[in-house]
Amino acid sequence: MNGNGAPPRVGDVTTVSTGTAGTADSEGSAGTAGPTASAASARTKLERGRGALGPALELVHTGRAPTRAVLTAELGVTRATAGAVAAELEALGLIRVDSRPGGAGGAQGRPSHRLAVEENGPVALAAQVHPDGFRAALVGLGGRIVATAPGKVTVSADPAQVLGAVVEAGAALLAESGRRCIGAGLAVPSAVAEPDGTALNPLHLAWPAGSPVRAIFAECVKAAGIDGPALTGNDVNLAALAEHRHGAGRSAQHLLCVATGHRGVGGALVLDGRLHSGSAGLALEVGHLTVNPEGRACHCGSRGCLDVEADPLAFLTAAGRTPGPEVSLLQQARDLLRAEYADTGVRAASEELIDRLGLGLAGLVNILNPDRIILGGLHRELLYADPERLRAVVADRSLWGRSGGVPILPCTLDHNSLVGAAELAWQPVLDDPLGTLGTPA
Repeated sequence: MNGNGAPPRVGDVTTVSTGTAGTADSEGSAGTAGPTASAASARTKLERGRGALGPALELVHTGRAPTRAVLTAELGVTRATAGAVAAELEALGLIRVDSRPGGAGGAQGRPSHRLAVEENGPVALAAQVHPDGFRAALVGLGGRIVATAPGKVTVSADPAQVLGAVVEAGAALLAESGRRCIGAGLAVPSAVAEPDGTALNPLHLAWPAGSPVRAIFAECVKAAGIDGPALTGNDVNLAALAEHRHGAGRSAQHLLCVATGHRGVGGALVLDGRLHSGSAGLALEVGHLTVNPEGRACHCGSRGCLDVEADPLAFLTAAGRTPGPEVSLLQQARDLLRAEYADTGVRAASEELIDRLGLGLAGLVNILNPDRIILGGLHRELLYADPERLRAVVADRSLWGRSGGVPILPCTLDHNSLVGAAELAWQPVLDDPLGTLGTPA
């Protein structure tokens, strides 16, 4: 997040050129200067490269710089400068530089060093709240979930009580891990208004409209003795952020993400590498597109919204199943779809939801013209169950779908909202690793 609450930029690394004429551009080249001059030259290269630390870290974090040669090319610097940058990030405990030959050196001569995130490095505390409980996790660079603690609790109408339990679970994970924590991020099933961080309409949580979730979360994090920023975002926005950096949305320029979690339907849009959140963080409330004018009453006051026509409860109801209290609605819907798809009633229910979802996606394709659509939650399972039916509905109902088709893919990260919540906390480090973490020892 920047200072005015704008969403973080994703997948768009600024090219930094720090090389100058006459600087050596090959690794290990011999020089004629003495030790003092060589040390001064190395310090100069490092100072020139420090402005590239953030872009370099983001390239490694997102997997786009697997070797030092690729890092050199992506940053537009000399190999000597790229080496100094990589060494600085390694000294900060953020990446590993492996001297084994890399498979994508991108240049002739000696194989380039491999680069990877440091598996034992710092972590972010990530948390997600949903109608069936919460989950806390520790997430390292590269979107790696290091540890997780699911919490099956009744989500009360008091956000402070719920977020206190979330942070308590996360603090226990941190204490057990002994890792350094760089900050905390929270995903909630509500539009989060900017710049105040209030949950505008947490309909499925029964929290008061306008609950100051970011302030409450930050207070709980501080009370637990956890350092770093504490940030909050909409769960599907954060899922899209994670998928764009680490999953099915990589390389997409106009990425549409639609997902149904435990209740309701959400959407997010990434345009030219940036989350499109609207003027106040409230864009892409796709759950309130009408896909069945005579359909179910929606919490928003309308009828037949995607939110109530294509979520897990809608699927269980259409299949003639009564939800039980043992596991979440999402898990019950997934289990039913996977285990009993051959059942006539289950197949009919899935086709009904696919048709409703396809109608909504077609309208979004006509308006937004994305170059890729990714589906999460139960929608991912519906895509697996009958991919051709969903793609046919979208193509039949949309101009751009007919003209060439928009790829519709499943999300690939199992806990993408959690990973996205961690991305919020990691963003200040990606922006300025040295300023955030301090000078390495």
